[in-house]
Amino acid sequence: MSRHELALDILHKGTVIPAIPLVLDEQRKFNPNGQRKLIRYYLNAGVGGLAVAVHTTQFEIRNPGIDLLEPVLRIAAEEIDAFEKESGKTIVRVAGVCGKIEQACREATLAKELGFDAVLLSPGGLADLTEEDLIERTHAVAEVMPVIGFYLQVACGGRRLSYDYWKAVADTPNVVAIKCASFNRYQTLDLVRGVAFSQRREEVALYTGNDDNIVVDLLTPYRFRVDGKPVEMRFVGGLLGHWSVWTHNVVKMYEMLRQYQDGRDIPANMLTLAAEVTDSNGAFFDVAHNFAGCIPGVHEVLHRQGIMEGIWCLNPDEVLSVNQAEEITRVYEAYPQLNDDAFVCDFLNH
Repeated sequence: MSRHELALDILHKGTVIPAIPLVLDEQRKFNPNGQRKLIRYYLNAGVGGLAVAVHTTQFEIRNPGIDLLEPVLRIAAEEIDAFEKESGKTIVRVAGVCGKIEQACREATLAKELGFDAVLLSPGGLADLTEEDLIERTHAVAEVMPVIGFYLQVACGGRRLSYDYWKAVADTPNVVAIKCASFNRYQTLDLVRGVAFSQRREEVALYTGNDDNIVVDLLTPYRFRVDGKPVEMRFVGGLLGHWSVWTHNVVKMYEMLRQYQDGRDIPANMLTLAAEVTDSNGAFFDVAHNFAGCIPGVHEVLHRQGIMEGIWCLNPDEVLSVNQAEEITRVYEAYPQLNDDAFVCDFLNH
């Protein structure tokens, strides 16, 4: 089995994939050394994959005059190459791609040239396209690279997509996974049911991106009757901006949650854990202000730990919201068992 085939097998079975932030200096210029340090943190924390050039990495990296898409992807590929050579472990490499067909295929081609395994196909900024147009776009990109479909929440530029749409996406050859980040139970069910009714359901891995419902998504068996027969679907892993912080403990939590996918009884304390994780996400992602500070919030946690030198974003207006820092302090103090400060301290010392 080739490295690429092994990576796709890991993706299919399920793993932890943080959506990684962009590291800038105080002049808001790209900080390559800082980016490498951040990537090494994730790799040493035990993740199974990395998602690069996605929402958490800031879509503005594609803007003319900024032009950071290729440098960020290349640095991630180089660091993963080095880690794989040293550790013998295979890391799933996911690149975010955006735009209409021409742009999306161009970005997918770049990702392929740099050795990525799959692309996360964002629907953001495409409100003028019909569902049929988006399906045609999925087909086009899937001819270039394995595709991870993406249900993006409305607050971050997404829109409601139908059951029929998700069935058509799952029916597309070379769609290998779908990330659900609708932040909505009804829309999540539309997606899962669409995949369940696809003839390719056993080939498409479901990944939670529902940062408001991570634990419950990973514990829930979704059951449907398809052609008179029972079909069970599960989220096998997560591709999450929330998982870009406290990542070492995220990996331990994920492995613990996977034990319950064999059908054993789920203890009540798993529901308590679910609420704690969701509360933490509310602070990091700035739910109180409709997610306005979600990227600075992630930066703030990494900055407090010493992994990032500051919380700067490409857009100078993208900053912590009023009282967001206090909310992050609150969840830090409320749920000390969730942070990985001790691991980070050891990582930085070495």
